[in-house]
Formats: sequence, C-alpha cells, structure tokens
Amino acid sequence: MSILFEPIEFGKLALPNRFVHTGCYECMARDDGQVSEALVRRYSRLGKGRIGLIVTGYMFVSQDGKANPFQTGISNDSMIPGLARIADAVHEKGGRIAFQLVHAGRQTTRQICGKQPAGPSASGRDPIYLVKPRQLSDSQIVEIIEAYADAAKRAATAGADAIHISAAGGYLLNQFLSPFFNQRQDMWGGSDENRFRLLKEIILAMQSAVPKPMPIIVKMNTRDATPIEGINLEMALRYAAWLKELGIAALEIASGTLLYSNMQMWRGRVPVTEIIRSLPWWKKPLAWFSLKALERKDTGFLEGWNLKDAAAVKAHVPDMPVITVGGMRTLAQMEAAVQKGLTDCIGMCRPFLREPNLVIKFQDDRAGEAKCDSCNRCLGAAANLWPVGCYNKGIPKGKGRAADREQ
Repeated sequence: MSILFEPIEFGKLALPNRFVHTGCYECMARDDGQVSEALVRRYSRLGKGRIGLIVTGYMFVSQDGKANPFQTGISNDSMIPGLARIADAVHEKGGRIAFQLVHAGRQTTRQICGKQPAGPSASGRDPIYLVKPRQLSDSQIVEIIEAYADAAKRAATAGADAIHISAAGGYLLNQFLSPFFNQRQDMWGGSDENRFRLLKEIILAMQSAVPKPMPIIVKMNTRDATPIEGINLEMALRYAAWLKELGIAALEIASGTLLYSNMQMWRGRVPVTEIIRSLPWWKKPLAWFSLKALERKDTGFLEGWNLKDAAAVKAHVPDMPVITVGGMRTLAQMEAAVQKGLTDCIGMCRPFLREPNLVIKFQDDRAGEAKCDSCNRCLGAAANLWPVGCYNKGIPKGKGRAADREQ
C-alpha cells in the first residue's frame, strides 16, 4: 500500500490517508455570509472523495474581518445551523472537515467589511485595493481574540472535526507575524515574540473555548515575498517551534500574500483577461500593465514549490504533522515527499476543483497525476464573483450573480 494511504493523527483526530483539501474562497455563501444550498452540495461532493481531511474556504470571524463578497461567515450564532449542514454533509459521506477561520485585516475594502480596513500598522496604500489601513488599538485586538474564540466555539457546536487558523496569505494574522506589515513597537510588535503574540493569544483563547480533544491546525507562511522582507524561513522555524509548544495539531506550510505576491500563492498562468474583466474601467489600463509585467516574472508553475521549506520545518519540529500545499500534482512526487519525511500530508485545492474524486482515482490506480494544469481561470472566475470551480474552458460572460449560486 502506498504511504499516502496510511493513516495519520492530528491530535485526537484520526485521518485515513495523507490527502488534505486546502481552503479556498468559495464565493458561494449568501450576501450576509449564511450558508447556501450550493455550499452544502459542494461539500457533500467532496465528502464522497475519500479525502483525508477537507478544509473549508475561509470563514470571517467578525463582520469587519470579511474579505470578500459571498464569503461564508461564522461571526454570529445564527450561522450555526447552516454551518452544521456543511459538517453533516461531509460526515454523511464518511469524510472529516475542518473550518478555516480568518480575519481579513487590511486585505479588504470598506464596501465589503463595513468600515475602514485595519491592520497592525497604518502604513502604506496597498497596490490592489488602494486602501490605507487604520492601526488596531489594544482594545480592538482583544475584541479580535474574542471573535476568534467565539467562532471556534461555533465551529465545535456545528460539528466541525477541527479548527483551521489561516495565518498566511496576507490576512490579519500573517500581517501581525510579518515585520513588513507590522511596524508596531508595543506588546504586539517590534520583536518576533511580540509579533507572535496575537496568534498565541488566539490559540490559547480557542483552546479554552472548544472541547479539549478538538485539534487546532495553523496555516503559516515561510516566505511572504513582500517588497521589503516579511516572514522568512528562519523566522518561520522560530514560529513553528512556538506553535508546537502551544500544542497545535498540525502546521500547513504556504507562501505569498494576496496584496503583494499573489502568484507566489498560486503560480501558473496569470489570468490577465479574466482579472481585467472584473475591474472598473479606470483600473483596467494600469492593471493590464501590472499583470503583463507579472507574466514576465518567475511565476510559472513549479511542482511542489513550498516543499523545500516544508522539509526544513519538518526537520525543526519533527513530532508535529506538516501539510505541504503548492503545486503537488504527480502521485510519484507526493509519495516521495512523504516517504522521505519531507512532509506528512499533501495539500491540494485547484486539483480538487477539477477532480473532486482525485484521491479515489489515485487509490484505485486510475490516475498517476492530477489533470489540473494551473491555468488559474478559477482565480479569474473568483475575481468576477463566480462560484468556485474549474473554469479551464473559460468563465461565463459578465459578473457572477447571487442568483447563479442557488436561491
């Protein structure tokens, strides 16, 4: 039997194999973040696919932390019944599910989150949303810690098997961990220990809020790839050791931020045409030049581009399960990575958009490689507010509409 189909435990959660569906923005919830029928159907399909662990798309823990339209919410108790339907849909098919929690921080707009976006520091105007953030006060940081703990409690009530904290991708916790975004000189910044404090306090608050056996998984960058260096591998190793001391169940390794290095998050084709289509007329010319320049950079597909860093983390914290995401496509590469101890689990997202049953194909010797060719039209579709899916044959004309999600 392939090592990929050997079981593994994340804390007290037993997984049947080493495959993880990593989180992605679904763009399928209702306007207010409530779960839709389409979301339930999506996770029911994934639940049938024998994936070891399914991580949902990011759920906003508070309204001011909402990152995108039609994003799933976990910010109040009225959302619990819908979230329970997602968990039940996966469990009915024999799967296991982790709810991914996030606060956008500065990586959003006033139109989406309802107020001026905030981050660790009030520095710079970002190149995508053109937002200059406000700096969070001590009391607002405490409110965010409480929001994460309350969201974790809702996840447990709804029946999630694990909590997944996104501290990557340029969202709020990544912002606090990174010296590029976090220029504070108080208890929340100025040193690695202080920059780590918010994530630490959130984990401690969650551990007090949820049943003791419930695993907490953290997704963290090893490289931010920001204009001025943010998180680097040396810093990430330090953070990983502290996360191990806090007792997290597993660590997912990623890289890149939405605002400054999004193609480091995805790599592959730059969906220029699709993204341009999503923008207002006044943004199109500058965006076209920016995206064409991005095409000329080293952003092409690279198989397993986070694997080297994941191996360094695994060597540093050998007793903590590590998930590697980013360009894992061939069965042979995946097997070798786990067999050599470079990582414990294989994280994928785009391949599961095209083939929700990919793990079944691997296990039944019906495939040796994912069909996903990283065309990234799925990212262009999300920019146009179409529901998550494989759009390798092109995205529909016009903007996505709520009516097309379900109703």
